[in-house]
Amino acid sequence: MTLPDDFVHEISLLIQYDEGNSQTGLKVHHDAAPEAVAAARRLFDKGLVSQHDGGYLTKLGREVAEHLQLARRILE
Repeated sequence: MTLPDDFVHEISLLIQYDEGNSQTGLKVHHDAAPEAVAAARRLFDKGLVSQHDGGYLTKLGREVAEHLQLARRILE
């Protein structure tokens, strides 16, 4: 099983957040890689981040980011 590229880009963006600090957000600028811009939009559409260009993690986004960080630590 392989992961779709869109999924990988969303995960890559989510693990950049500091899930332990709700005051820290990310801004994906309009001139960033098109994959990052699209991933931020999809995460917003899914309710995981507060803005279409990143922003802050929502409650659900924080939970997802925590699980991703845990998986990352286990696999490293």
